[in-house]
Amino acid sequence: MAKRPNFIYVFCDDLGWGDVSCLNPDSKIQTPNVDALAAAGMNFIDAHAGSAVCTPSRYTLLTGRYCWRTHMKRGVNGGYSPPLIAPERVTIAAMLKERGYSTACMGKWHVGMDWQLKEEYGEDQFLQELSSKESDFDSMVDFSKPIKNGPVDVGFDYFFGISASLDMSPYVFIENDRATEIPCEMVPKGNTEEERARQGIGARGWRHEDVLPALKEKSCEFIRREAAAGNPFFMYVPVNGPHTPVVPNEEFIGKSGCGIYGDFVMEIDQMVGEIVRTAEEAGVRDDTVIIFSSDNGPETLTARYREMFDHYSAWKFRGMKRDNWEGGHRVPFIVSWPEGIASGSTCEEFVELADFMATAADITGCELPDDAAEDSRSILPYMQSDFAADCRPFAIHNSISGKWAIRKGRYKLLLHAGSGGNPSDCPENDDPVQLYDMAVDQFETTNIYREKPEVVRELKELCLKCIQEGRSRPGEGSSNDPDGEWMQLKELMELVV
Repeated sequence: MAKRPNFIYVFCDDLGWGDVSCLNPDSKIQTPNVDALAAAGMNFIDAHAGSAVCTPSRYTLLTGRYCWRTHMKRGVNGGYSPPLIAPERVTIAAMLKERGYSTACMGKWHVGMDWQLKEEYGEDQFLQELSSKESDFDSMVDFSKPIKNGPVDVGFDYFFGISASLDMSPYVFIENDRATEIPCEMVPKGNTEEERARQGIGARGWRHEDVLPALKEKSCEFIRREAAAGNPFFMYVPVNGPHTPVVPNEEFIGKSGCGIYGDFVMEIDQMVGEIVRTAEEAGVRDDTVIIFSSDNGPETLTARYREMFDHYSAWKFRGMKRDNWEGGHRVPFIVSWPEGIASGSTCEEFVELADFMATAADITGCELPDDAAEDSRSILPYMQSDFAADCRPFAIHNSISGKWAIRKGRYKLLLHAGSGGNPSDCPENDDPVQLYDMAVDQFETTNIYREKPEVVRELKELCLKCIQEGRSRPGEGSSNDPDGEWMQLKELMELVV
């Protein structure tokens, strides 16, 4: 029977699998609140983001569709980028809103919105047509005008947050469809790896470290308000950390023993605990699905922490953010729902964050049309401890450069040499593809593509079929968005294996 539980989705930015202490027994960073969430629910230990980088991972989560099916075939958005989510596209928020849910997003958007320009520019002109430099956009936007095609136009009743990553201008909060004030001060760029942020326009007195506490406050306010009103709600909380700039507040500095990065992770963990406590105090915890995850693997700056603190943000997995190796897209994925999931349970089955939309539809009784959530599969059977179900037969991974990898069963095929992302991790050999047996080699140490040519051919053809058909979920009538020549697809079709 269909239910209407609340949903809270806390989505971290660049948090590694090894940064969570219930996943990494050797973690130097302690995350007691996230650990408690796992103890009260299910820990999915083979979960994967929709991409190895921010924007496409977020698009995939919100739509249940791989982002490379849009015009964005590689890279990420900036703070002024146009919207990736088409007006007619059904999002998880729009689906649940239709089912009677109150919906809110508190945090980093990063899938684009339309900023309006000052009067001296034509109404039909777009920033990207006027300049190729993000730094020019600060002076072109009229911040007093409403923002178009943002979160409140794709299913969210309420939005409070920032347009993109915290290292990108404009440095100003947005509430619903407007900046909360007119940016009037230049925010300097960061001077260290941890402080890394671009110079750009910002609100008066802007402090990067104020963002996370503001998101926590708004999130807790929303829970209390909707619980008091008796409304089922969906709250998406894409926090700004531990992505750069790494800005823990004073009370957390020195708390982790793993530098300010570890301190920042602990501040996020404290926010998770506060959200859970607020749901408990509001009397809605038992009927609330709380999800904790991350958009991709850890940033490369954390590699230094291996020697400095003996801390491994990607645990033992190969690769990091941007890469198609496991460290780039294997992420924490913890789901707690007292009325629906056995506490202290673990799922070892392969899942993707794209699966949230189909799973929420399965729980709430929403019908998914063929032209929505084309790459989403319901993992509700796994949440109910039915691990014999084959919820996710295969999945496509994608790196920052738009290169593909495919995982089916025990085998994972990277359809390229090297990482597909960070150039420093490219191998010295020139193997055109990489095949790993994840059942015995989850750390991707031994390329067996020469020993298994039939597996390589099968997986390449399956990947190509999935790309060209415009969907991986069973259904009909789908296509990819046209965008001129698709170089990555051309290279894949020409790849001889």
